[in-house]
Parts: sequence; structure tokens; C-alpha cells
Amino acid sequence: MTILLTRPARPVATQPVQPVPPPATEDYCPFPLSSDPRRFGLTTSTMRLRGGTIVVRHGRRTGGDTATILLHGAAGSWTTWTPLLQSARSAVGPGFTDLIIPDLPGWGDSTPHTDAGQADAGAPDIEATAALVAEIAEALGYRRWQVLGHSMGGFIALELAASFVAETASVGLVSATTYAVIDSVRHPVSRFGILPAYTALLGVMRVLAGFGRAGTSLVRSLDRLGVLRPLTAPLFARVSAVHPSVISALATEVRPGRFAAASALAGRYDADAAWSRIRCPVRATRGGSDVFVAEADTARLRRVIRDFTPHTLPGTGHFGHVESPGETLRLLGAAATPPQIRL
Repeated sequence: MTILLTRPARPVATQPVQPVPPPATEDYCPFPLSSDPRRFGLTTSTMRLRGGTIVVRHGRRTGGDTATILLHGAAGSWTTWTPLLQSARSAVGPGFTDLIIPDLPGWGDSTPHTDAGQADAGAPDIEATAALVAEIAEALGYRRWQVLGHSMGGFIALELAASFVAETASVGLVSATTYAVIDSVRHPVSRFGILPAYTALLGVMRVLAGFGRAGTSLVRSLDRLGVLRPLTAPLFARVSAVHPSVISALATEVRPGRFAAASALAGRYDADAAWSRIRCPVRATRGGSDVFVAEADTARLRRVIRDFTPHTLPGTGHFGHVESPGETLRLLGAAATPPQIRL
């Protein structure tokens, strides 16, 4: 049984309109991350599902039966999508409608549970997470969806399309971690050269996970000392121009144990068998300097997925929806009104 607990909105009279923060630069990383869902007309709800207690931001209903679902990556939460939401609002007026942006189990404000109901359980597998996303959409009254996923969220978006073929209208991928990550996890030594940055990061996360909360606190201390920005340079094309809110969010959301667990699950996943079932259009973007996505991934995805269109974003790293949100929207063709327009 799904229990939906919606936080009541405050009276409009007490909610002065918040000014949009100025861009970090004119052409790169134009918007900071925002933690205020009301700025985008979103409601925050808590759902008690079989996979845990999931916190979801959603809203701007049109009466249609198709939702737009945004899935964040590892070391992220719903806030990672706010630059894209701001870009959509700036370009097309009100922006997206029928939005569903969950904090995935174990990330952001969401807490996974074991079958016995114990909190802080291990990460659910890829299939269970995709089923959880579908359950969220159905609980909110939607029968179909278009889904956008970043990094690990792109991995889950593909599984969602493979498991819920009729319900998934389209998939948009932003630097989705796919085959190269699977190979790197399975063969960290012999395939180290495929994604050396990812393999090295996974090793660091495993070490930090061994320290428990002390490992997480160390990362946050590095951010307070101003050291984390240069350490995250491989993730971005121009780390010096990245808004401070983005770096701070990485420090806040990093969960070394979750990252290692999610990587292990990816290594056990049968991608060919699953993704060959996808029937909807799949559009993908990757940064020109993306260190977590290999060029060979494109050819392998094209062989498995019947309707696959890749794009490369020059001057962008692993966070295209943050570094170049407007261009990411244009290339993915994400629809602000999904019931009428498919990707």
C-alpha cells in the first residue's frame, strides 16, 4: 500500500516571489542549484513504499495521463535538475508540467528499508528501483511517462523503459553511465583504461565507505576548506566557472557506501538482455570532456536500442544539464507538455 503524505503549502500571501539568482556566467553553468521547490511550482510529498520512504517533488498538473520524470545520478538529489527547470522556464514560459522528481532510495531525503523494515538498508537493485519509480508515477495518478535520467539515473531510466514498455513514451539520457561502467566494475584492473577516472573514484569511494560517517564528513570538510572544487575538476569542462552551489551539493549528497553499492549492482546487470526490450525513442547527450562515458558506449547502445540518437555537447563535462542546460534541452527535445509531444 502506498501512503502519500503531502506537506501543505503555505498561504500565498506569506510567500513573496523569490528573485532568480544571477547566472554564474553568461554561457556556461548559467544557473545555481536551488533547494526551494516552490520556486518551480512543486509540492513536496513523502511516500511510504515497499522500497522505503521516498520524498518526491511534483506538481503543475495539466489533467493529462503522462508525466515527465527526472532521475538524478549518484551523489545527487532532485536539486541537480533545477538549472534545467530554470532553463525550460526561461525558454518556454511556465516550463515543464506534470513533473515528478524523486530522491532515489538512499539519496537526498529518501531512506531505503529492508524487507524487515529496517532503515538505512542496502541499495535496491536496478530493477527494483525502476519499479519503484513506476509505482511513484502511478500513485500520483499517471499511466505513462517520459523520463530523463542523468548518470546513474540514466541507467535506471533505461531499465524503466525496458520493464514498462507500453508506459514509457520516451527516454532522454544526460551522460548516462552504461556499458563502460559495467565493464569497469567487472574488470577494474584489465579494463582500467576504459574509464580510469571512474575506476579511481570508485576506489576512493570504497575506502571512504570503510570509515562510515567519518568518510562523508571528510568530503564535507574539504568543501568548507575550498579544496573540493579542484578535486572535482575532472567532472566539469570549466570547474572554475561552476557555481559554488553545485560543488556544495556534491559535498552534501556524496554517500560513499551508496556509490559503491550502486556500482556493484551495475556490474551484475545484464544490459543487452534488458535494453533490447526498449521500444520507445531514446535520445542521449554526453559531454565532449565527459570522463564517465566512453565513446564506445554509443555504438553499443545503438546496436541494442532500435531507436537511439546520440549527441555530444562540446565544452561540457559530466553534468550537461547543469553546465549547458539550454542546449541539453534542445538536443533531447524534452517536452514541456508531455501528453501532446513525445521526445
